[in-house]
Amino acid sequence: MLAALAFVGAVASLAAPPARAEMTREAAMADLDKKDDVVARRDAVAWLAEHGAMPDVPRLAERLRDADAGVRALAEAALWEVWGRSGDEAVDQLLRIGIAQMGERDIAGAVETFSDVIARRPDFAEGWNKRATVYFMLGQYEKSLADCDEVMKRNPYHFGALAGYGQIYFQMKEYDKAIEYWKRALKVNPNMVGVEGNIEIAEKLLAERRKRSA
Repeated sequence: MLAALAFVGAVASLAAPPARAEMTREAAMADLDKKDDVVARRDAVAWLAEHGAMPDVPRLAERLRDADAGVRALAEAALWEVWGRSGDEAVDQLLRIGIAQMGERDIAGAVETFSDVIARRPDFAEGWNKRATVYFMLGQYEKSLADCDEVMKRNPYHFGALAGYGQIYFQMKEYDKAIEYWKRALKVNPNMVGVEGNIEIAEKLLAERRKRSA
């Protein structure tokens, strides 16, 4: 089954351990590169999940290819944590309200809330990403695509939005574009097993279409 809400923003199932209070950003960045110390890398990612900001995203994204599966899962969770912080607690609270509305299937309310987030902080990529998701849920694919464009302008590492493009184009039966964006998502985050499965489904459907039109 296609992961229809791949760009909603659920974090990885492996929760980050509590970050060491005495760590600094400089120490965390140094520890990310300790190839022979898995514990240090995990601690560094945990600290960045708690304290990191958008400038730290490229370094966290590198850990999506870490040799240790635990570090990879923690890095994915950390990226979602960082992406969910706007720097304004009032805006972050609105984002949480919108997510709760989604969970309660109050989709119209969620659109309004995420639109408020965007109006207050148009530079905050996650506001656009969440609204893209609810537009997708409403079947308003063009609006969802437009919001995904806004996400990528602000956060080119957003593998969730890239996967979201794939979901939208799949629903529009534009399988070639769906495959393209899913492959782009995997280039950023190669751990998305569900996306790999989606590509296989889309490739089969595309092959069948070409066979029928031959």
